[in-house]
Amino acid sequence: MRIAFYAPMKAPDDPTPSGDRLVARNFVAALRMAGHEVEVASRFRSYDRGDPRRQARLAALGKGCAGRLLRRIDQGAARPDLWFTYHLYHKAPDHLGPAIASALGIPYIVAEASVAGKQRGGPYDAGLDASLAALARADLVVKLNPNDAAGVLPHLRPGVPMAALAPFIDATPFLAAAKDRQASHARLAERYGLSPARPWLVAAAMMRADQKLLSYRLLAEALSLLDDEGFELLVAGSGPAEAKVRRSFSVRGVRATFLGEVAAEDMPALLAACDLSVWPAVKEAFGMALIEAQAAGLPVVAGTSPGVAAVVDEGRTGLLPASGDAAAFAAAVRSLLDPVRRAAFSAAARQHAADRHDIAAAAASLDREIGRAVARFRARDDTPHSIKRAV
Repeated sequence: MRIAFYAPMKAPDDPTPSGDRLVARNFVAALRMAGHEVEVASRFRSYDRGDPRRQARLAALGKGCAGRLLRRIDQGAARPDLWFTYHLYHKAPDHLGPAIASALGIPYIVAEASVAGKQRGGPYDAGLDASLAALARADLVVKLNPNDAAGVLPHLRPGVPMAALAPFIDATPFLAAAKDRQASHARLAERYGLSPARPWLVAAAMMRADQKLLSYRLLAEALSLLDDEGFELLVAGSGPAEAKVRRSFSVRGVRATFLGEVAAEDMPALLAACDLSVWPAVKEAFGMALIEAQAAGLPVVAGTSPGVAAVVDEGRTGLLPASGDAAAFAAAVRSLLDPVRRAAFSAAARQHAADRHDIAAAAASLDREIGRAVARFRARDDTPHSIKRAV
């Protein structure tokens, strides 16, 4: 099946790394693994920070972009069989997919949609309306975060399902890196002057002045409560808030080794060399880095939320203290500094990532749900006969 893929928040080939870009890339890879021909339909970014005038301009630009794509198809460009939009919400509505899917008479599928009703009447009103209009056209919504269902379901047409899909990565390089842990550990110890005798904690995240900075500050506060424990802290990441992040640790007296931005291909070896992933995950959906860490054999300590609980098996692959509670976070870290307990969690983490969060399982599940959505679309009583033939 030829699939037009679109990510209004951030295109899969955007030059700036982020979790959102990673998930978009993973969806493209999973669809291709399932045997579909996937093309990024547009790199038009509808993301806005709450400016109603800019939202109006973006809506007009999106309408023009959709018109140009349809004209290209009329002139002989490849015609998609299905439109797939990743990450739809009030800050990044889809101005392309619903119009193009309706014009071509093809199914419209959305992955990771969310609805924040509290935005009604505020600066994101136009973006909220556009995202709700897109949901009203959807033929399937794929949910990664179980917390999204309550807000999204009331805006779907009767009979349109939300299909649960576990967040996923290509676990292969992380599982493989776990086997070379000793060599990676030795290289990093020599390069950064780290103590091989101490447990290594790792935090990997962008350094932005938003919830990422809140998480870094909470991490610094929590680790400052462990001054009687010996550990090394490695921090992988960079960004505009880096100076504030560094200061958060220095004022708390927490010594950290800052690695800067680590290339994606180097992350498996870095994680495998460490012993414990620590990330408060303040206001985060679920955190792809937590899945990567588990695949590399690291237990996780993360602030709890429905999304995080969906990727970390509490008490088996990690510990999930209450979000925002520095003392509870510190206690969870302390408990996993015990090497015997940590070893049991490590083995479970690798198995959990391989069984539940690997791309192969996601590709098969996604393909099944797409097949069902297409069958429902073709069978719909309100679908014109000409549209049914066109799919």
